[in-house]
Amino acid sequence: MAEAANVFVHPNALCESTEIGAGTRVWAFAHVMKGARIGSGCNIGDHAFIEGGAVLGDRVTVKNQVMVWEGVTVGDDVFLGPGMAFTNDRHPRSPRMEGVAAVAARYADKAGWLASTVVEKGVSIGARAVICPGISIGAYAMVAAGAVVTRDVPAHAMVAGNPAEQKSWVCSCGRPMESKPANGVSCTCAKG
Repeated sequence: MAEAANVFVHPNALCESTEIGAGTRVWAFAHVMKGARIGSGCNIGDHAFIEGGAVLGDRVTVKNQVMVWEGVTVGDDVFLGPGMAFTNDRHPRSPRMEGVAAVAARYADKAGWLASTVVEKGVSIGARAVICPGISIGAYAMVAAGAVVTRDVPAHAMVAGNPAEQKSWVCSCGRPMESKPANGVSCTCAKG
């Protein structure tokens, strides 16, 4: 169970991690496994699953039914939409498979199968999107609902479809932009 000050864990949640930042809320039927690291000010919705070895930054919104697996690192201020899922194995097989020695050998060491995924600061990932393993999503990018992301996404890009393709650019507020931000300028919206 989380030890940090002001951490709320709903009585019907299962929070096995002790690495939960202050002000984080874990709602009913969510499961945060031992070894998961959750930053401060996060909100983890009902039925979300966060595996040991996953890392969430500060102020991350994890909507209901999100799945975050080992090897996934999520930056600060990220939005993970309802039912979206990460993956972490490029060639999945059951490690319990009988009669195929190569499968058992691959799963004997995490280096044989675990692919790391990185989601940078300010990214939004829409409902039911799937992020394939080994992907990097740049800061303030936006992934549309239902997209299947099979390759890296540049910062500020908006991607959609299956497989996901870039459709436009977005500012740090999430509004459409006509071109990619230049010279470190990420938003032309009024700051407030």
